[in-house]
Amino acid sequence: MNKIPIAISSCLLGNKVRFDAGHKQSKYCLNTLSDWFEYQPICPEMGIGMPAPRPPIRLIEDDDKEIRVVQVDDHSYDVTDELKAFAKEKLNELDDVCGYIVIRNSPSCGMERVKVYHQNGNPAGRSDRGVYINEIMNERPELPVEEEGRLQDPKLRENFITRVFAYQDFKDQVKVSPSVDALVKFHSRYKYLVMAHSYAGYKKLGRLVANNDGLELDELVITYEKELMQVLQKLANAKSHSNVLYHILGYLKEDLAPAAKQELINVIEQYRQGIVTLIAPITLINHYINQYGNEYIAKQAYLNPHPVELGLRNYL
Repeated sequence: MNKIPIAISSCLLGNKVRFDAGHKQSKYCLNTLSDWFEYQPICPEMGIGMPAPRPPIRLIEDDDKEIRVVQVDDHSYDVTDELKAFAKEKLNELDDVCGYIVIRNSPSCGMERVKVYHQNGNPAGRSDRGVYINEIMNERPELPVEEEGRLQDPKLRENFITRVFAYQDFKDQVKVSPSVDALVKFHSRYKYLVMAHSYAGYKKLGRLVANNDGLELDELVITYEKELMQVLQKLANAKSHSNVLYHILGYLKEDLAPAAKQELINVIEQYRQGIVTLIAPITLINHYINQYGNEYIAKQAYLNPHPVELGLRNYL
């Protein structure tokens, strides 16, 4: 299988590019996700010519309440414009990537909650994004972006990786050769995955595919892509997963013996109550699909949105 192209903060791969000439190597990114992801390491500070080691930089709020990136002990050294320009330069190179893993608390790469300071050095009582990644996220709102530290949270980790695989799938199945038929087939496969994240989003995407507004194909595909990735960014919960599991059960109930049907219901309820994790009902459903066959359900991305080897649903 071809690995999915992913941009990543260079320090997370063990490259010594930080201000102290150190790194923030991520074992999870290197030892686990690297089996499926092809990394494109980026360090914005090094990209604009800053050395390692170097004096540290931080976000400050200037007199006009704008965010600037300056050297901690010399505010005349301002790299805000350079970091923004570097982001615009990188956009073309990032056209093929399906996700971006960034380092937290970085004034260039931090995705959220990067501390902002007053010019006198005191905390400003607010936070913001790193200046570089803010430019990337504004220009590529559909791109899955996550901080490496947040990948330690099982729900955030599963959500991010789900989005990455869905984005790659959309590119492969729809964007490579756009057609209404390809879009309809993709939406049909992703029906229940989308529903698990947002029922309202599922309805909205369904109306979009119906294209009652008569959008041109290119605009339809781009709009669907952005809406899809926005919907998938919402965290699914036990209630929404259980709702989807019961919908899928509806396609199998005619084939299942009463005892098997009741067993599946019991496992879904155990999941909903937090007694077992999501992998339990999913495994049972996949077993019954293999046993009795149901082509429509078997093709649903919801059942296998990412490699089972990652074990992501073992903790949900």
